[in-house]
Amino acid sequence: MTTDIPRPTGVQSLARAFGVLESLAELGGEAGLSELAAATGLAPGTIHRLVRTLVDLGYLRQLPSRRYTLGPKLVGLGETAAHQFGRWAQPVLAELVAQIGETANLALLDGDQAVYVAQVPSPHSMRMFTEIGRRVPVHCTGVGKALLSALPAAESAAIVARTGLPAVTPTTITDPAAFAAELAEAHVRGYVLDEGEQETGVRCVAAPVVGPGAGDNRAAVSVSGPTSRMDDATITRIAPLVVAAGRRLGALLATA
Repeated sequence: MTTDIPRPTGVQSLARAFGVLESLAELGGEAGLSELAAATGLAPGTIHRLVRTLVDLGYLRQLPSRRYTLGPKLVGLGETAAHQFGRWAQPVLAELVAQIGETANLALLDGDQAVYVAQVPSPHSMRMFTEIGRRVPVHCTGVGKALLSALPAAESAAIVARTGLPAVTPTTITDPAAFAAELAEAHVRGYVLDEGEQETGVRCVAAPVVGPGAGDNRAAVSVSGPTSRMDDATITRIAPLVVAAGRRLGALLATA
């Protein structure tokens, strides 16, 4: 794997440093110098200087094995960015909860995973809860499948090729052909279902955020609840509301 680090007209060392961080994330968050050099295409000496600087600043951390992992400073930056992005979505999510009565979420595509950036919980005592900042697979979650359904087919196929379709529950779709067919159907109807594919006993309806403001902000909105309340009649009723929320969020992004 080689990451093409851009050569902008600005500060080259800054671009290379961010390239190292992105490459390390793509390598699973932990790597040695030789792996980073191969992934970025930079010389070992250059990688060593960049890595030492990033360690000194707290953006990387060296393990006892002398390998490197993402550092603690990135956690705070990521959480702040997620909260900032999700804040504008709260009114739309709150309206969804008022209409449906189940927990509403907003997630972004980050690399090959989905990350939750906003949530409004259900008023029910038994409800779904997801930590803001949590990263989840795209193949077995409502938000993940919604994100994939909105991508060009080649791009979503490339993500699935990298991540695979490992079974998380007995209902996780693990057959590539069946998964591709589901994404194609979702692309037409505008929403996807998670039939307990990540967590048994939970159903979810999710739709991509679409519209003039969506652009590169690849996002999806979802509503999830226990199967006891999310029966087929309920799914039929709420799916159009979730799709409409995705469109409203896309319009809001245009003015955010």
